[in-house]
Amino acid sequence: MSLRVAVVGSGPAGIYTAEALVKQSAGPVEVDVLERLPTPYGLVRYGVAPDHTSIKSIANYLQRVLELPQVRFLGGVTLGSEVSVDDLLACYDAVVYCTGAMVDRRMGIPGEDLVGSVAATDFVNWYCGHPDVSPDRFTLDSPEVAVIGVGNVAVDVVRVLAKTAEELSSTDVPDNVLARLADSQVKAIHMIGRRGPEHAKFTLKELRELGELVNADVCVRPDEAVVLGGDFPRQVKGNIEVLRSWSERAPVGRPRRLDVRFWLRPVEILGTTRVEGLRLERTRLSQDGRVVGTGEFETLPVGMVLRSVGYQSVALPGVPFSSETMTVPNVEGRVRDREYVAGWLKRGPTGVIGTNKSDAAETVRTLLADDPHGRVASIDELLSARGVRPVTYEDWRAIEQAEASLARTLGRGERVKLVGLEAMLAACGRVTPAPP
Repeated sequence: MSLRVAVVGSGPAGIYTAEALVKQSAGPVEVDVLERLPTPYGLVRYGVAPDHTSIKSIANYLQRVLELPQVRFLGGVTLGSEVSVDDLLACYDAVVYCTGAMVDRRMGIPGEDLVGSVAATDFVNWYCGHPDVSPDRFTLDSPEVAVIGVGNVAVDVVRVLAKTAEELSSTDVPDNVLARLADSQVKAIHMIGRRGPEHAKFTLKELRELGELVNADVCVRPDEAVVLGGDFPRQVKGNIEVLRSWSERAPVGRPRRLDVRFWLRPVEILGTTRVEGLRLERTRLSQDGRVVGTGEFETLPVGMVLRSVGYQSVALPGVPFSSETMTVPNVEGRVRDREYVAGWLKRGPTGVIGTNKSDAAETVRTLLADDPHGRVASIDELLSARGVRPVTYEDWRAIEQAEASLARTLGRGERVKLVGLEAMLAACGRVTPAPP
């Protein structure tokens, strides 16, 4: 009898897990990839900036895995809603949780809950067309915006804020989001890091892309670009050199301005009901390497603050979870009998998309060594009895075709994302589209 495994989550970690199960299993294996949305690929579809087409092309690889005869895609199935952990253990020999890290960390400062203070993931999901975020979520009516963080996500956010709608028109940004970007009143963008240039988390490639912006001057203050010695890795040296070169050039008067700031930490978001400013404190490193305040402050007159200070996973119903590490406790991917974990939910939000491949392979080795068995029921019969009709891979392909058709109609690139669950379900014949 074949080994039947449920993989919960269809992002890179989940699909790499499905691939590893097919490749590593010595016997027949059947893998169902369960996803709460009608669309697969997770972070690749909803977390990668729309103008990063080379990274988004990873979806082509993930697509080939979903098309393997041993793999099924079951969209619209949520753990804790349509099915429980006990249901999955009754229907599968093993379950692998791969739901990633879905929320931003908070900064823990006064004013963080004011209107206009938001998680960078919400903004990313907005311009990527995630159905959890309304296309009306953001109105870019503030002349100045602060982005807290100096990692690749922060760089993506400031790049999208700095570009014109015309520059993004050939991407898959939803059309109504593109209209909001076209109406943007943003003139100044501040990207802020608590430490120095040598501690920034962005990659050299991402950083250099900022220097190619045609709609924004990129500025670095000379005193904040100073780095005191140190034998840094090549990547860090490259970042330092680029930032130092930017500190030596004058702005040329482009429509927008991006200030890349270092050695500043947010201490308070100012305002009564919505963001009216951001108070920052100058920082330095203590002898033991901690960031400490110097007692020097400045205030930026921003009307929006986007925090990008790290991601964290959330607990799944019925699955063990550590509130200290914000991961599912595991040993080489094993959680408990017949339950496993892979990806960011397993190790925390570290590495790049490709890191999930080796991570998934480790979990699958553990699973196959355990040789788990225990299913007594059928997931198809269980879902049918509950009136749940999963979104199939063929349904997903119909959604893709509808997005390609929309792009042709609008004269915009290869695809334009559909907005909202109803539109996606209508594209695959699940619901009748609402009249215009």
